[in-house]
Amino acid sequence: MNFEQEVLDILAEVCQEESVKETPDMDLFEEGLLDSFGTVEMLVEFEDRLGILVPITEFDRDVWNTPNAIIKQLKNLK
Repeated sequence: MNFEQEVLDILAEVCQEESVKETPDMDLFEEGLLDSFGTVEMLVEFEDRLGILVPITEFDRDVWNTPNAIIKQLKNLK
């Protein structure tokens, strides 16, 4: 499985919504699919499954708001 697909799978699980895979530019916060609890769960999953530590201090909702943006940020941290 490629990196992007793995990130999208994690997002679909955390958001409990498969449509995040088909709509990579949807704003997860505006759509109500991600909140503060989901954000923490998502970051823990990225660390556990991808080995990428995302310090909560580095997390900005305006930069990490869509699946595409999240993939880009994770690639920068990888």
